[in-house]
Formats: sequence, structure tokens, C-alpha cells
Amino acid sequence: MSFSAKVTKFKRQKDVVELTAGRYKATVAPFLGSNVIHFTDEENRIDFFRNDDSRSLKEIMREPVIYGFPTLYLPNRLHNGILKASNHTYEFPVNETALGNFLHGFLHKREHEIVATEVTEDSAIAKTSYTYNEADPMYKYFPVKFRADYTFTLKEDGLHYEFTMTNLSRTRQLPFGMCNHTAFNGPFVEGAEGKDTRLYVPVADRWVLDENCIPTLEIRQLSNHDRQYLTGSQIPVLQDIDNDVYNIAMGEDGGEPFYGSIMTDEASGKQIVYEVSKDFKFWIIWNHKGDKEYFCVEPMTWMIDAPNLGIAPSESGYLELAPGESKTVSEHIYSR
Repeated sequence: MSFSAKVTKFKRQKDVVELTAGRYKATVAPFLGSNVIHFTDEENRIDFFRNDDSRSLKEIMREPVIYGFPTLYLPNRLHNGILKASNHTYEFPVNETALGNFLHGFLHKREHEIVATEVTEDSAIAKTSYTYNEADPMYKYFPVKFRADYTFTLKEDGLHYEFTMTNLSRTRQLPFGMCNHTAFNGPFVEGAEGKDTRLYVPVADRWVLDENCIPTLEIRQLSNHDRQYLTGSQIPVLQDIDNDVYNIAMGEDGGEPFYGSIMTDEASGKQIVYEVSKDFKFWIIWNHKGDKEYFCVEPMTWMIDAPNLGIAPSESGYLELAPGESKTVSEHIYSR
């Protein structure tokens, strides 16, 4: 099996890292918040993530959350832009004006640094990083220094992802909440049809959102629609799925415990498997009205508006890192 990791130019303008490992190919874009803008299984003709090479660099950078595999800090929404930490209250600019929220944070919009590329006996690796400090335009709203480190490892068994955040502040706690706004193609197999795409997501209770997409704290029993995720019969495209929000449950795959989600093309039997570490407590599923041939299965470490919900961290997922403290989460995506 061959492995490679090389720096090339995306649209002859921005550095990206191209990784290959046997049948897998992945392109990491540091300029786009360390997004994985391409990930394919060449042998099985599977294209994992939404991409559109016909769009200009400016167009892609305008909407980075709906392409590829973006990492969001902070995840989803903060109502009125407020973040109530244990030792300070921060106020971010409202960028979702219709609903009065600060949406998706800012880390995915920053140009990150390529730290290293490496090839070993069994993998191709790209490491990227971003240091947040006074130079960032958001610092006037959120003066808590941190470093975000990313490791993308492509192996025979797919793509391994690690995200580490370190609090570089000397005095302030760093709220830690992140998610991946993972945009899967639907269909994801060359020549397949959207109607044959199925999604399995082990979910527990459903959270109810208000008109501003903020949790009401009402937890609802699963409906017939929700249970389709549990049976793997949910069609994640061709219908409008607008922020289905759940607690993550332990599922099963091949008789073994499984923590993640699985996409299946019914016609061919080919699958995408998306495993996440247990640091992730919640799923959000969204598909941009269902008519654009992609859907987002988003694992989150904390619930929407978690700092402001007034409930126990064990319920909301809210977490803070002390000065000098680090936190790492991981994911694994592959096909079969």
C-alpha cells in the first residue's frame, strides 16, 4: 500500500495538504479552518463530503460550514451572542440577525498554519494549528488566548481526526465546546440516487427548540420520524430535516457497541461509518431543506447555548479549561 503527504496549491492560490493511503485520498485546507475539503474512496467510488470545484475560492470561503468537514468553535448558537462563563460574561456580535444569535463561531473561518506533514509505514499525516490571541478580530469580544491543534491521519482503515484545544490564558477559564458540521454527500456513491441513501444514528431523547433555535429544556420522547434514525431507515435527503437535536446513545454495529452514525447506499450496500469519541454528547441533523444533495450529521460536545441554559454541565455538556489545560477529541471516518 502506498502513502503520501504533500503540500500543493488549491486553485493555484492557497496551500493544502494532499494525503493518500491506498484507496483513500484526502485534502486538508488550512486556509479554510483546517477543513477536509475532499475525501474519497477511489476503489469504491465514494465521495464522502460535499464539494464543488466549480465554485471560486471566494465563494467557498463565504460558506465554509456547508462544504467538507469543518470544525466549529463555538458550536451552533449562542442566544443574543451571550456566553456566561464561570468567571466572566462575554458578548459576541449577533451574526444570525433573524433569530438573534451568534452562529457557528469563528475558528472555521481563520487561516491556519501547516505544522507538519509526515509519512510512516502505515499512514499519511497532516498537522495544522491556529493560535488565537490579540491579532484575531474576535479578541475584543473574547479575550481568552488559546491554541487549536489538528491532526489528520489517513490509514488503510480511513481518516482519523484529533482536535486539541489548549488554554493559553494566564487567568481566565476557557469555555470548551466544539462540533463538526460534517457535510456528507447524499448520494455519496458515484451514480447512486438520493432516494437510496439511509442514515443510522443511535439517538436518545429529543431536545425541543424554540422559534430562535434555542433549547426550551423540554425533552420529548422519540416520534416515528426520530425512530427511523434508530432503525437505519431514515432518508436524510429529499425531505426537510431542520435541526433534529438529540442526546447521543450507544448503538450497535455488527453486534459490537458503536458510538457514531452509519450511512448506507441501499442499492450497492456500500457504507460510510462515522465514529466519534465519547466527548461528544449530542447530535444535530440538518440538510438545508433536503434538496441540495447533502446532509449534515453534526456531533457536538455541548448543547446549543449550553453556557446560558442554567442546567447542570452533566446535562448541557458545558466544560471549561483552566489556564494551561488541554482537551482532545477524536473521530474516525471510513467506508466499507
